[in-house]
Amino acid sequence: GLGPGPPPGSSSAINSPTGVPPAKASSYPREATLPFLKPKGREHLRRLLNWEEFDEVRDSRRSILLDTLYESIIFAVGKGFPWVEVAEVVKFTEELLKETKGCSITEAVTILGNKLRDYQGQFNTTHLLALCDYFHNTFIRHYKLYQYVLGQDQEVNLTVTHLEVCAPPQPLPLAEGMDRDIWQLEQQVAELSTAEVQKRTNMLLLKEALHMEQDHKLQRKFSEVPGQPSRVLKREELENLISEAIHVQIECLKELLQYEIQITFDILDLKLQKKTLNLKAPIPSPLSITGQPGQDESLKLHKANKGKKAKAKK
Repeated sequence: GLGPGPPPGSSSAINSPTGVPPAKASSYPREATLPFLKPKGREHLRRLLNWEEFDEVRDSRRSILLDTLYESIIFAVGKGFPWVEVAEVVKFTEELLKETKGCSITEAVTILGNKLRDYQGQFNTTHLLALCDYFHNTFIRHYKLYQYVLGQDQEVNLTVTHLEVCAPPQPLPLAEGMDRDIWQLEQQVAELSTAEVQKRTNMLLLKEALHMEQDHKLQRKFSEVPGQPSRVLKREELENLISEAIHVQIECLKELLQYEIQITFDILDLKLQKKTLNLKAPIPSPLSITGQPGQDESLKLHKANKGKKAKAKK
C-alpha cells in the first residue's frame, strides 16, 4: 500500500484523532481536544496510526504522507465535522492516495467521484460537498506532485553538516564605557608609554652586553702576554698592556655614550608626543563622565591645559 503504516480504521482509538473511542468522541468539545501545535499534532496522529518513529529528513515520503493526513484532519475540524466524520475523512484520504497510485489525472478524478458516492452515507450533503472541494483544490490540483512524491521511490542525496553555533559574549555594562575619542587618546598614550619602557629596557641590555664585551676583550689582551706566570713584566710591556686596556674601555664607553644619547633623545621625543596628546585631549560628554575615574582625570587634565594656554596668551 501507499502508506507505511496500518489503515487509520484498524483500531477504535484511531477512529478519533484525539484517541477517544467513536461512541464518546462527539461528546468532547472540539477546542479541548485539539490543543496541539502542528508538530505535536503530527506526533499524536503518528501514535494513533501505530506508525513507528521515523526520521523526518531521511524518510520524506512518510513525512509528507503524515502531513497529508494531518491536513485533512485540520480541514475537517475547521469545517465543523463531528469527530466520527473526521475519522472517516482520514480513512477517505488514505484510501484515495492508495487507489490513485500510478493513475492518470482523469482516472484520479473518476476515482474521487466514485469514492464520494460511496461515502454518501457517512457525510451529510454539506460536508460531502466541502470534502469534494477540498480534494479538488488540493489533491487534484497538485496531482502530479503527489504522484511524484508518494507514488514512486526517490533517490535521496542527503548531506548533513553539524555546525556549532557560538553565542555572542556577554557585553560589558554600558556604564563602564567611555567616550571613543578619550579611549583612542588613552590607547595612544599607552603605546607611547610602552615604547618608552622598551627604550629603557634596551639601554639596560646594551650596558650589560658592552660590559661583557669589554671583559672579553680585556681577557683576550691579558692572555696574549708571553712568558711564564712567575715572570716579571718589563716596564714597556706593562705600559703597552695598560694602554690597550684603557683603549678597550674607552671604545666601549664611547659606544655606550653614543647609544645613551640616542636613547635619551628618543625618550624625550616620546614624552613630547605624550604631552602633545594630553593638550589635545577631547572634552567627554556628561553622560560618559559619570562613574569613570579615568575620564574624570582626563577632563581635569584638559581643563588644566586650557588654563595654562589662557595664562600663556596673557
